[in-house]
Amino acid sequence: MKRRLERILSLDDFERAARRHLPRPLFGYVASVAEEGETARAGREAFNEVHWLPRALVNVSSISTEVELLGQRFSQPFGIAPMGISALTAYRGDMVLAEQAQRAEIPMIVSASSLIPMEELAETTGADWFQAYLPGTLEGIDALLERVIQAGYKRLVITVDYPVPPNPENHRRSGFSSPLKPSARLAWDGLTRPRWLTGTFLRTLLRHGVPHFENNAATRGVPVLAKHAARDFAGRRHLDWSTLEHVRSRFPGQLVVKGILHPDDARRACEAGADGLIVSNHGGRQLDATVAPMTMLPEVVKAVEGKVPVMIDGGFRRGGQVLKALALGADFVFVGRPFNYAASVAGGAGVAHAIRLMSEEIERNMALLGVTAIDQLGPHLLRRREGGTAGATTAADTGVGAGVETGDKASD
Repeated sequence: MKRRLERILSLDDFERAARRHLPRPLFGYVASVAEEGETARAGREAFNEVHWLPRALVNVSSISTEVELLGQRFSQPFGIAPMGISALTAYRGDMVLAEQAQRAEIPMIVSASSLIPMEELAETTGADWFQAYLPGTLEGIDALLERVIQAGYKRLVITVDYPVPPNPENHRRSGFSSPLKPSARLAWDGLTRPRWLTGTFLRTLLRHGVPHFENNAATRGVPVLAKHAARDFAGRRHLDWSTLEHVRSRFPGQLVVKGILHPDDARRACEAGADGLIVSNHGGRQLDATVAPMTMLPEVVKAVEGKVPVMIDGGFRRGGQVLKALALGADFVFVGRPFNYAASVAGGAGVAHAIRLMSEEIERNMALLGVTAIDQLGPHLLRRREGGTAGATTAADTGVGAGVETGDKASD
């Protein structure tokens, strides 16, 4: 294990290792993006639209990466985003992610599509962030909320960019379905990945039985491996802002809205009682040719006027990318797929290594920038790349290159 991790020098290395380790359908599910992948490409390219302007001869002998978010102190400005079926790509994957997040003093958001009950995760690891896709009826919503409350979750993350499932084209190309349907091809994919087959799949079957989708609703869902069962994704088309207001009236903890890109939606979420926002396009998995979260981040930050913390996710792989988001006004960053890959390749040791790589990059880049605390980051340390993409937010809008604070940006 140690020798294997010595070859992992960046989060992207985990993806390459996971491609070799996981059966094709499972890797295809984790890596999948919508249709032609334009949304995912835009997300990667957006990181390169701004460049650093570091300061010299700053005493950086003492650097703090700690941040405060929603009344809690974390050791790093990043956490682990919600990811479905993690317990099928790594043995007890959700548990592994939550345990390592707890040890590193960073948050991990439990996914609605996880295969370990939310109650077990909360009791064992202290997880207190839960992500939900709202059921289609108020009765279903209330029942799910009661379960979340009884499990002890203090922060509820509602994903709002899922009125209908995305185009399943790329899932089908990789052989993935939800639930997985037994087939000769699936069996062959497992047999040709013996370390995954014995270390994750068979180990899970022997110790815990066939995994089920545990947390989509108030009751247990369908098994993850079934020939005839099907998950029900219908019934969400009619959900609107009144639904979010209903959730706000029922949930006593902190409410975070995930999937915000438009500044008007950011304002509306605040009016509905959100305690925080996550700027996100679902990792490029939903609507293709969607604008990048990093592109919209400054406008969303301006729209909420400091009323609630603004978080972001989508394609983050480097500590420098995390710092760029913070400099553009984000309060926190969530990272998804790389931690899934890390857990699949090397379990808890892999996740700990991934957290360490990201933490070291952040601390090192802060030193090179001449920054000793997260709150010293700002647009004054950035300049927009010359010849940026057409339609990109201007320097006047973001404060980038203008040396002004985020709150002083020109109106959109």
